[in-house]
Amino acid sequence: MQAKRIIPCLDVDDGRVVKGIKFRGIQDAGDPVELARRYNDEGADELTFLDIGASYKSRATLLDVVRQVAAEVFIPLCVGGGIRTVEDMREAMNAGADKVSVCTSALARPELLSEMARIYGRQCVVLSIDAKRISTGMEPRVRWHAYSHGGRTDTGIDAVAWAVRAVELGAGEILLNSIDADGTGAGYDLELTAAILEAVPVPVIASGGAGSLEQIAGVLRSPGADAALVASLLHFEKTTIREIKQYVESKGVCVRL
Repeated sequence: MQAKRIIPCLDVDDGRVVKGIKFRGIQDAGDPVELARRYNDEGADELTFLDIGASYKSRATLLDVVRQVAAEVFIPLCVGGGIRTVEDMREAMNAGADKVSVCTSALARPELLSEMARIYGRQCVVLSIDAKRISTGMEPRVRWHAYSHGGRTDTGIDAVAWAVRAVELGAGEILLNSIDADGTGAGYDLELTAAILEAVPVPVIASGGAGSLEQIAGVLRSPGADAALVASLLHFEKTTIREIKQYVESKGVCVRL
């Protein structure tokens, strides 16, 4: 049985880790290098850095943070936000990233996924999907749209169909962010996660809504996400990586202790 991953997410803006609710109400959550060091020591399986400013200036700041972190920690780093070209990916990889995530840039130009996979391999290409439930009227099936620009723009693209196409183009992993659940502590969107897991053959990272150890164990156990992204619970010291892993392991989920 393949071990499930626990991945702290560091949303970085202007050199600081921040956190909001449903992509809004941003507040400071600490120093990224300090937090990365802590999570590495606690046994995190990976770290995800997302530049929520997504401008050239903020990306340069983020890459400086990645360089500092890469010099100190020994777990895979995924960097995302503002990566629009293969050259942007190259800069991130040279700074110490092991893989990159793309969202808005891939929606705007899907062939970017193929270009990145061709040069660096699909294992280095993560598609980040910011998904939000939509009103379907009389339609019985629940649907989600993929949003761009930090969850601000509804593309009208079906999130599940987009995941399928992206994997065909070269994405080797899906980072699935539920806008509805983000920062609420109400739990992951299990229905959304199950829909994506059923649709694609690549690993799926569940993100958005972690508010308890049981919720983390739940999304890994059923529907069976390959990894759980955690932010607020860790940043505000409501739990630790060790506590999370010990708990989910006690619930029958295989993790690296």
